[in-house]
Amino acid sequence: MHAPLHRPLAAEPKATFFTGFAATFRLEIAEAFRARWFAAYALVFIGLVGVLLVFGLTESRVFGFSGLSRTLLTFVQLTMAILPIFVLITTVRSLAGDREAGVFEYILGLPVGIGAWYAGRLAARYVLAVAPVAGALACAVAYGMVRGVPVPWGELGFDIGLLMVMTFAFVGIGFLIASLSRSVDTAQTVAFIVWLVLILALDLVLLGALIRGRMAVEGVVAIALLNPLQVFRTGSMLLFDPQLVLLGPTAYTVFDLFGRAGFMVWAFVYPVLLGLAAALTGYTVFRRGDLP
Repeated sequence: MHAPLHRPLAAEPKATFFTGFAATFRLEIAEAFRARWFAAYALVFIGLVGVLLVFGLTESRVFGFSGLSRTLLTFVQLTMAILPIFVLITTVRSLAGDREAGVFEYILGLPVGIGAWYAGRLAARYVLAVAPVAGALACAVAYGMVRGVPVPWGELGFDIGLLMVMTFAFVGIGFLIASLSRSVDTAQTVAFIVWLVLILALDLVLLGALIRGRMAVEGVVAIALLNPLQVFRTGSMLLFDPQLVLLGPTAYTVFDLFGRAGFMVWAFVYPVLLGLAAALTGYTVFRRGDLP
């Protein structure tokens, strides 16, 4: 007998990780540009910088800060309250919304690995969250350069870095919440509660309760600095206030635990580790819950 003239065609190889990652990343970016939430999100931050400039903060002098330094300080403090809730709400709607709409069954049938798909969406959401903030700061720098206002490049770079790592932490937390939630309403509620708890724990509820319980101040500060918002707040203050005068006696404990240089490292490393741990945990939960 002769060998068959035609061999059966081999199955097409599954897309590589990087191919699936790039395809998912481009799709997520394209969908965001068509959505109203991204336009509103970008408008908030660009408008915020515009308001600060219009009201003359670049010409004011407060606590010895002038020019763009004061604008940058005010913008960073306002961003600390606005950015996390925007990131959490938009992120949890992404995954939880797809689950409610039944999109996952279609996605899992495509030749894209689940890891590449998850990583692509995570990276796209991070870029979408960071881009408007960086764009707003770029507008402020451009305005300052046109007006001849000195640009504090060192402070600008440090604060952009802090904003980037804080954003990554909350994107990772958002993916974890979305992976654990079965509906958009549940995900949004949990995201809001997480944000509210972190905001309240900045100095109001948690610290007051711990101090009333006669816990050592070192323990109170250590627990407080597990809050990514508190880490961001203290790190941004440290740049403009090297002695942390605004924190009062607590500053001595912070310096004893970390030192100035050590805390600056902690302010960058901890949010990244927190966001990475949350994202990986969310991926594990998502894979076990949505794959056969």
